[in-house]
Amino acid sequence: MGGQACILYGGADFSRDLDLAIEADEENLEKVRWALERLQAEQVFVPQLGVEQLMRGHACHFRAHATGAEDLRIDLMARMRGCPDFPELWDRRAIVDSPAFGEIPVLSLVDLVRAKKTQRGKDWPMIRLLIEADMLRDADNPDPDQGEFWMQECRTPTLLVDLARREPDLCQKVRAKRPLLERALDADIEGLEHELTEEEAREREADKAYWRPLKEELEMWRRELVQRQRELEGEDS
Repeated sequence: MGGQACILYGGADFSRDLDLAIEADEENLEKVRWALERLQAEQVFVPQLGVEQLMRGHACHFRAHATGAEDLRIDLMARMRGCPDFPELWDRRAIVDSPAFGEIPVLSLVDLVRAKKTQRGKDWPMIRLLIEADMLRDADNPDPDQGEFWMQECRTPTLLVDLARREPDLCQKVRAKRPLLERALDADIEGLEHELTEEEAREREADKAYWRPLKEELEMWRRELVQRQRELEGEDS
């Protein structure tokens, strides 16, 4: 669901970690813990891996030490801002056939783009590249849903203007959800660049607001963990 998924879609060429969307129920978490043990993975930050933590929207972080996976960072989530819950993510997943590893399930491109709308600056160029790559692959024969997706999410002004020129009726339809498409219909590149910057700023602020209570909770858990460690050290001494 992260950088590795972007690589498989052709939107990136390198990622240092592995981000996974998982189903948060006890039966599945037992399988996840078994896999983490095989990877000799240690928890590197709060919270503990659990159904409640995942369903509240937290990420659980690990670092692997097994041979062949040394220092691999693994981040696990079950809920992401703007994305549906896991069963729907799974139903909509894409399958990438890798010669080295076989079939790999990844977030659908629609959900991956949604998941990348974060406060982090590095995610926004990735969204742009993901959509550009998708448009390049299927430019000659997009299906209706794909064309609407491009209208809703494309972040390249020249491509938006070209889309609006080729599909003015679709652009008018999607404009109700994305008003900046009015600029595309007018072929106003400078105006589009400004509107896209404003759109990104709004999404970044929304992501900050989403994470604010979660970060407060993480800080509370971190303080509780430090306090327990001090108490245990005091008992040992």
